[in-house]
Amino acid sequence: MKTIALVAFSALAGASLMFSMSPQDNSTTITLPNNVSMEFVRIAAGTFMMGCSPGDNQCADDEKPAHRVRITRPFEMAKYEVTAAQWQAVTVRPPAAPVPGDNHAYGFSSWSTAQDFVNYLNSRKDGFRYRLPTEAEWEYAARGGSTAPYGGPDVNAMAWIGQNVVGRPEIVGQKRPNAWGLYDMHGNAWEWVQDWYHARYYAQSPESDPQGPTVGEYRVARGGSALSDARSVRVSARRYVGPQAGVDYYGLRILREAIR
Repeated sequence: MKTIALVAFSALAGASLMFSMSPQDNSTTITLPNNVSMEFVRIAAGTFMMGCSPGDNQCADDEKPAHRVRITRPFEMAKYEVTAAQWQAVTVRPPAAPVPGDNHAYGFSSWSTAQDFVNYLNSRKDGFRYRLPTEAEWEYAARGGSTAPYGGPDVNAMAWIGQNVVGRPEIVGQKRPNAWGLYDMHGNAWEWVQDWYHARYYAQSPESDPQGPTVGEYRVARGGSALSDARSVRVSARRYVGPQAGVDYYGLRILREAIR
């Protein structure tokens, strides 16, 4: 499936970063500039079948073959898509004053500006490496143990989809989470992943911690948006994205892992 990205540009800002632990819900919260928080959920290592789900007759060729993938290390995934408030807090550079953001998903990122956001988080040197997830890590997290086309039995209960008004994505966390406790893995805003795209990569993907092709022309986004139909928000659906402007919502979700 091919599309073109909607691009937005921004700069980095410096500020303090703090942490709090919430053992009751297996999450960690960091505090960004302007006292804006970002919450992470721990995802255990494990094995799953990546690609076209059993019985799914809507799969594109690039979702095949289904193949076993082993995620060998646990990681933490942001509980929500990056919000407008988080984007403002990180990317607005003094002396410009940040416009007060809110909890709508930020849907106007390019892959490159998503890297800027990640680079700011890594500049804090807090003992964690922040990055976009790989395609494999994203799908593993999105499935939440499900082998079905969606991370739950009712996609409409989990996803903002099928809207036809171009404005901005919805407020995060209003739909049901998946089994990991992650919200909006379906719909709302496409989520950039780290990988280059190759239509036939699955036929040669390594089993353990696949990183995607080493080079490519397109980047990959996952999960669909509020403008997508139900087919496009399936956990195995892949979208490859070029550099030219187009109309859709492109956002991001952050992964972090302890530096060993």
